[in-house]
Amino acid sequence: MANHKSAVKRIRRNVRRRRINVAWRTRVRTIVKSVENGIRGGDKEAAAAAFKASEPALARGAQMGVVHNNAMRRKLSRLSKRIRAM
Repeated sequence: MANHKSAVKRIRRNVRRRRINVAWRTRVRTIVKSVENGIRGGDKEAAAAAFKASEPALARGAQMGVVHNNAMRRKLSRLSKRIRAM
């Protein structure tokens, strides 16, 4: 257990940030899954619409540090490549 006031505060802050990060990570995964479902279903318009909606959320996740920026760019690139190939 923490003995200093600042360490106690740091523990509280870490718990709050973890909840936020887990929520954002889940949101990002769900969004990517919706794009992949559109691709898998063979509906190019639905996949493109889901992709367009996923871009800002992924960018926000990368900005918050939940997803690494390069990982986000790689994911978007691969998804768009799969949509173009449909």
